[in-house]
Parts: sequence; structure tokens; C-alpha cells
Amino acid sequence: MTAQLDVVVPEADEHVCPLPHIPEAVAVVRRRVRTVLADWNLAPDLAEDALLVISELITNAVVHALPPAVLRLSRVGTGGRGALRVEVTDAGPAAADGRPVTDPCPGEHGRGLDLITALAADCGTRVHPGGITWWAELLAA
Repeated sequence: MTAQLDVVVPEADEHVCPLPHIPEAVAVVRRRVRTVLADWNLAPDLAEDALLVISELITNAVVHALPPAVLRLSRVGTGGRGALRVEVTDAGPAAADGRPVTDPCPGEHGRGLDLITALAADCGTRVHPGGITWWAELLAA
């Protein structure tokens, strides 16, 4: 008896958006991405979580990193579960001398990575010759 394996090709969509290196980029990109997520028929709760994660990653790139920066969204289906992968790639920390970038208003900032960790099924960073990629993966219900 030969076992038959069903090979399922995951559904995949991708959206790439260059990020202007200005504070207004967060609101502009959120509006654009809201439309993309609606076109992908993401559940409203997942879309709202994704928008929060995207906003935090974009803000970090604009405030703490060097340009250029780009947002990449990938929707993939794996093992019967859908996932949304969010990646923001930038040219690395803004402090050219290697010192950590200090926050002049520490009480107002610093919670973004905690939010991302709480909302994402998995998240992390990838350092590469062109800079750094911050990523988060959110699972569909």
C-alpha cells in the first residue's frame, strides 16, 4: 500500500512599501496598509493587531535608524493556519559611533517592542550587511 501525500501550495501575497524617513510616514503607511489588509480579507482583530505592530516597527525605523527603510508584508498559509509576516528593514542604528541611541524622553517611549512581543506569535531581528530587519509574525485565528 502506498501512502498518498497531499501537497498543499501555500497561498502567498506580498506587499512592499518604501518608508519615507519622516514622522508622518507612520500615518501615511498605516492608511495604505489598512487597505491592503482589507483586500487580503484578514479578520478585523488580526488587522488591528498587525497595524499596531507595523506602526511600532515603522516608528522605530524613522526615529532610531538610518534611511532607507522598507516595509514588507507577507501573507502565507502554512499547515492550515494563516500567518501575516511583517518586516521593516532599515540601514541600522542612527548613532554612527556605535553607541546606543539614547531617548530624550524615556517615559514616553520604550514600550513598542513589548507590544510587538505580546501581539506576535514570533518576532526577532536579522542583521545583514545592508542594515537590520525587524520582523514579527502574527497568526490568524
